[in-house]
Amino acid sequence: MLSYRHAFHAGNHADVLKHYVFSLVLDYFNQKDKPYWVIDTHAGAGMYALKSEFSQKNAEFENGIARLLMTKNLPGALEFFVKTVKKYNEDNALMFYPGSPKIAESFLRDNDKLRLFELHPSDCKLLIESFTGKTRQSKIAQQDGFVGIKACLPPPTKRGLVLIDPPYELKDDYGRVVDCIKDSLSRFSTGTYLVWYPLLQRPEPLAMVDALKKLQPNNWLNVSLSIEAPNADGFGMFGSGMMIINPPWTLPKVLESTMPILCDTLAIDDNANFTLSHNIS
Repeated sequence: MLSYRHAFHAGNHADVLKHYVFSLVLDYFNQKDKPYWVIDTHAGAGMYALKSEFSQKNAEFENGIARLLMTKNLPGALEFFVKTVKKYNEDNALMFYPGSPKIAESFLRDNDKLRLFELHPSDCKLLIESFTGKTRQSKIAQQDGFVGIKACLPPPTKRGLVLIDPPYELKDDYGRVVDCIKDSLSRFSTGTYLVWYPLLQRPEPLAMVDALKKLQPNNWLNVSLSIEAPNADGFGMFGSGMMIINPPWTLPKVLESTMPILCDTLAIDDNANFTLSHNIS
């Protein structure tokens, strides 16, 4: 099923949480000289024009990254993420939002590698265009990332992080995520795995999180952000989360100090809240 196009949602609250946490993990990996791989199983188009017809349809970025960019006196970690987004914009104008491939690209050093998978033909074409002339460190495949990741693990560097954020259009995606992580841990047990998930009024997302915790019971972190009360009709995403297997040991402290600010910044109503739990050995 290839109907999902992330351009409709680029820069929204879920992107902000996902890419903020992603940037924190990337920054941690850069604190050691040893090179690493970044593997993105559902890479999307790479870069999103916020003035495009897709992005303007619901203008979800206005309650996401636009709010964060307008907030003054952000703590260092959040300000660093804002600067990463601003690298792709000029004169403080918010014209573009970098997806996870471009976020990762901004952190890569000379010997680090980026492996990107995107199954949607239109988005894969855009992804390739966004990396034109920058292919030495990056390889892009039009392939199901759940399948493609197997050939990447373990990376030759023995250091790596994996981002998994399928659209969850199909209920099967939740089970495929768990199966993917289970298989990936058998190939590369020390890798860091980041799984994005939506907060919905249905059991599958939290059931998936519980299943992921059991795969690595002594080394996980889960952070979620709800921006508003769930809709009375039972439909729609009211927040999102990031479940991380083998997270950096520094991550809980950074999130404890910055999630309250991120929650206040992106809140739609008084029901906005965040959760943070972890078991890091």
